[in-house]
Amino acid sequence: MRPIIEFCQSNMHTGTDQVMKKLEADPDYDIIEYGCLGNCGQCYAMPYALVNGEIVASKDADTLYTLILEKVNEADAWADLDLD
Repeated sequence: MRPIIEFCQSNMHTGTDQVMKKLEADPDYDIIEYGCLGNCGQCYAMPYALVNGEIVASKDADTLYTLILEKVNEADAWADLDLD
């Protein structure tokens, strides 16, 4: 399953616009930008995104990029488990 990574347009002032551009270059990710994701307090305070519906936030955009990739890899690892 392709990861869905969602960004809030109102959070772009924190540098998430650059993170989004980097991730858009990878065709294995579905990147969606919304006008508002409804997390206004978090949006005002720090860079964040939703990865498969879970909030990933960080003190700066570079760290956010790394955390997003880690969350995607974590989801891939769970998907690869054979639960039969």
